Amino acid sequence: MSEELDQNVNEEHKHTITPINGLYENWFLEYASYVILDRAVPHINDGLKPVQRRIMHSLKEMDDGRFNKAANVIGNTMKYHPHGDASIGDAMVQIGQKDLLIDMQGNWGDPVTGDSAAAPRYIEARLSKFANEVVFNPDTTEWQLSYDGRNNEPITLPVKFPLLLAQGAEGIAVGLATKVMPHNFIELIDASIDALKGIRPNILPDFFTGGMADFSNYNEGQRGGKIRVRAKITEKDKKTLVITEVPFSTTTGSVIDSILSANDKGKIKIKKIEDNTAANVEIVVHLAPGISPDVTIDALYAFTACEVSISPNTCIINNDKPHFLSVNDILIENTKHTKYLLKRELEIRLHELQEKIFFSSLLKIFIQEGMYKNPEYENSSNFDTVVEVLHLLFDPFKPSLYREILPEDFKKLIDKPMSSITRFDVKKADEQMKNLEDEIKVVKNHLKHLTDYAIAWYQKLKDKYGKGRERKTEIRLFDRVEAAKVALANIKLFMNREDGFIGSGLRKDEFIADCSDIDEIIVFREDGKCIITKVADKTFVGKGIIHAQVFKKNDERTIYNMIYKDGTSGTSYIKRFAVVGVTRDKEYDLTKGSKGSKVLYFTANPNGEAEIVNVALKPHSKLRKLQFDQDFAEVAIKGRGSQGNIISKYPVKKIILKSKGVSTLSGLKIWYDDLLKRLNVDGRGKYLGEFDGDDRILQVHKDGYYELSSFELSNHFDDGLILIQKFDPEKVFAAVHFEGKAQNYFIKRFAFELQSIGKKTIFISEEQKSRLLYLTANPAAKIIVDVLKGKTQIPETLDLMLSELIDVKGLKANGNRLSPHDVKKVVLEEPEEVIEEVEETTNDVGEEESIETEISDGDAVTIETEVKSEEVLEKPVVTQPKPKFERKPDPEVKLENQARVSETVETTQSSPVKKEEAKTEVKPQAVQNPVKQEATKEDPSVEEKPKVEEKPAKKVDFEITNPDDIDIDDKGQLGLF
Repeated sequence: MSEELDQNVNEEHKHTITPINGLYENWFLEYASYVILDRAVPHINDGLKPVQRRIMHSLKEMDDGRFNKAANVIGNTMKYHPHGDASIGDAMVQIGQKDLLIDMQGNWGDPVTGDSAAAPRYIEARLSKFANEVVFNPDTTEWQLSYDGRNNEPITLPVKFPLLLAQGAEGIAVGLATKVMPHNFIELIDASIDALKGIRPNILPDFFTGGMADFSNYNEGQRGGKIRVRAKITEKDKKTLVITEVPFSTTTGSVIDSILSANDKGKIKIKKIEDNTAANVEIVVHLAPGISPDVTIDALYAFTACEVSISPNTCIINNDKPHFLSVNDILIENTKHTKYLLKRELEIRLHELQEKIFFSSLLKIFIQEGMYKNPEYENSSNFDTVVEVLHLLFDPFKPSLYREILPEDFKKLIDKPMSSITRFDVKKADEQMKNLEDEIKVVKNHLKHLTDYAIAWYQKLKDKYGKGRERKTEIRLFDRVEAAKVALANIKLFMNREDGFIGSGLRKDEFIADCSDIDEIIVFREDGKCIITKVADKTFVGKGIIHAQVFKKNDERTIYNMIYKDGTSGTSYIKRFAVVGVTRDKEYDLTKGSKGSKVLYFTANPNGEAEIVNVALKPHSKLRKLQFDQDFAEVAIKGRGSQGNIISKYPVKKIILKSKGVSTLSGLKIWYDDLLKRLNVDGRGKYLGEFDGDDRILQVHKDGYYELSSFELSNHFDDGLILIQKFDPEKVFAAVHFEGKAQNYFIKRFAFELQSIGKKTIFISEEQKSRLLYLTANPAAKIIVDVLKGKTQIPETLDLMLSELIDVKGLKANGNRLSPHDVKKVVLEEPEEVIEEVEETTNDVGEEESIETEISDGDAVTIETEVKSEEVLEKPVVTQPKPKFERKPDPEVKLENQARVSETVETTQSSPVKKEEAKTEVKPQAVQNPVKQEATKEDPSVEEKPKVEEKPAKKVDFEITNPDDIDIDDKGQLGLF
């Protein structure tokens, strides 16, 4: 019987049994849901995680205007948060360090230095005025029971501000994570106002640690975006760098540790580092002797925590589900929610006002009509009878009331003491009701124009709490720091020519150069092959090494001069080429590719130098002359794959260097990118000119000093620059400046003097309150000066030509007074100048490029500036004449014929030229005549002209006036634009 009963029970519960794997699946989903919703991810409405929300609710619950011990707040919060005091304490410190919702007292730690807060029993907290005004309102709060059912806690707080975006948030849940960046308080308010006006906002993060950030790939804070944040590094002097702001998510300690680690690994070289951080960050980096500060700054960004990359991920809770939204969409939702909360508050306020008027009206009628003296009212024995009587008495007045009278309203009338009824002042009551009616009109108007009311709300927050909350992080665009260019050369490279090995471990063999462990090495061999490989301890690159050096990618100025013998025909060829970019560890043949080819002569020239060599031929019966000189300057620079030009069909005995040559390349074309604050050769920004040798760059600062710098692309430039151009010691500038001691305006004309690189020289008065107003290089510039003459202060306008006011004087001279009278206004005017058109040109290796220049500094400018004796201009006006670009001949290249010449170019089969593409105008001084291909048995050194073959090479006649117009591709083919 019992067995049958058990069987029936099992059959009955058969469908309610869950297998063990199903239990784990359900439990895991429940756990994941709990962690996502109740632990790690903030809610979109108030921007708080549950623990933060409970802390804020607890602080409000305890709020009496005085500071509370953090330990007491933690204890009170444990009524709502069942996860221990440690998590509550850490969350409370994080809220406090963001300096928005909590007023702090005591040591709350420092997120910049990484110092932790004191124990909760030593620190105190209370709600800030901002939190009390923006975060709380019990009337608009939705409540729920706490975990033990004994207390009520808010589901979300009615925050009327984009708190999530202001504070940021970070958390790791199950299967997802969130990382919301903090944004600027003022910018959030402005963006919220724009959202109310129907303008889509576009906000960018702002970090409390300051620094500089590149938000070009921010992607509105969504997954896949990236932020590059850099420390702010300034050059104190040529031996010292100072870090004044660190990147977000780092501390001064972690930055210092990363610098020391990079120094130990040989990436950078410093002498010592000091941490002088107190109220502000100050990390002093002392450089080792001979180390460039500009290169070190780039190396700090490349190898240390001075630059970090942050990947945002804006995941939030909305409608009890996680959502991935952009920060701009979150701001729009927050703005809509704020508008909704403001509407709710207005509706609640309207209801309160209407209720006050309603009861005041009841009381006034009750007393004025003497209802409290009515016999039926006085003789009523119970409350129900009283209600019936009062209903009858109030019946004539009900149409004037805004709602139906309820029994509770009569109860309030009955509960009024007789003393207040007898002292009732009708006039005062009417006045109060009129005030209430006026307020109701205001509230109804706000409800009718709710958007304007919300905009006014945000504006009030900005005016009240925005002071001192300006943006701290500078928005910049960063250039990519190539680690290979800034890595310290801490490795010595050696090679074994015979055995064909190269590496840092071959210490007994031939030394090549110092390099870094991330550099690449280019190797040339006797068989005419070249290969590029990474620096290693020991690498086999092939026997017969003739040259090896550190490879610079995209280096168009290093030109290789080579003469080789073809293995099949025995003919010797000459060629000049650059190696711009290749595939690593792949062999490239620089000859015709025949077996047995051999390099006879090879040099590497970092600036395109072209030497003269003496070629000695082996004796031959048909040769009259066994030696001749060959100038590499006569050979055109082509691609590495070109076969070159024939130098001789007869065997070469030896080749000897006769004389070193000069560069055949034009100066390096330099541009200045004002966004990146860096020089470049890519044509970005303002064209500064062609630089070579000892050329310098002139920098003029708004504070009235100038300095000269080299044209190294690694140079860094200050934000205060008002002028940057190629230095010309003959160029005359005019400056209008205010002299602090004389309290008057002066005009001076001068030329900037040649001085050592990096030296800062002030060219206006060093007296306090002195400042630079205008700086111009336009000789036709004039100024309009409004002055007040005499005691009667008669206004007069002076029209003065700068070039006629004063002669050119020394750099330190104050110049002449602008006027002996009181200067009211100074205006600078410049006539517009005609710019000569500049023809397009090409670079030396054949890549087409066009000259781009900014002419804004030379435009006609009329700027009016109200000048007062105590006024300081934020940025002086700098103007200069529009540049006229002319190609200057290279003084180092001498040609026998300076006039235009007509040359017949005989091209090889590997470099055909189309006739219609051949004609162009090029400068005669840079002509590079390719050596004529031999077609007879006689040597070119023979005095007689060689005979031409029956099948001559294709001839193309064109006039060469500028070799820059010649384009040579990687296959050695010649093209013309």
